[in-house]
Amino acid sequence: MPDVDNDLAEIVLTRLARFNATVEGLVFGTLLGILIFVATNWLILKGGENVGAHLALLGQFFIGYRVTFVGSVIGFGYGFITGFIAGYLVSILYNWFGARGENRRATVRSPHA
Repeated sequence: MPDVDNDLAEIVLTRLARFNATVEGLVFGTLLGILIFVATNWLILKGGENVGAHLALLGQFFIGYRVTFVGSVIGFGYGFITGFIAGYLVSILYNWFGARGENRRATVRSPHA
């Protein structure tokens, strides 16, 4: 009986460990977009003689981005897209490696292999 409980627990944990790539992409994208938006507006409100010199370097990658309010909205869009792609790929790779490990465990445990 302990083997049945152990196998059932492993199946449940394996099924729960899978990520939905779209949802993870949306979460990563939203977080990165908000981070860029807040960081840009924080520097604008802070002011100073050289506002956001380091953050302005994002303009090299994100066309149209500047340390202004409009730039923060553009940065949110670029951050969302970049974060979505990164989160989606991380989730796909995580699920792929998990499936490989699951298949390997099933092959090792199979009495017919």
